[in-house]
Amino acid sequence: MKKIFCLLTVGAALLSGCALYVPDSPGVVVAPQGGPQGGPGNGFCPPGQAKKGNC
Repeated sequence: MKKIFCLLTVGAALLSGCALYVPDSPGVVVAPQGGPQGGPGNGFCPPGQAKKGNC
């Protein structure tokens, strides 16, 4: 039992020194599309807004 505990402790100590480095530039860039959504005249109405008369 003591050997297993020592092996687990050594393994955890070896793995704790690992680091993951990623590039600074983002992988996904979300570009805005056109004007704002919602409201009258643009063809998009959020759920529940039509019943309130907002579209």
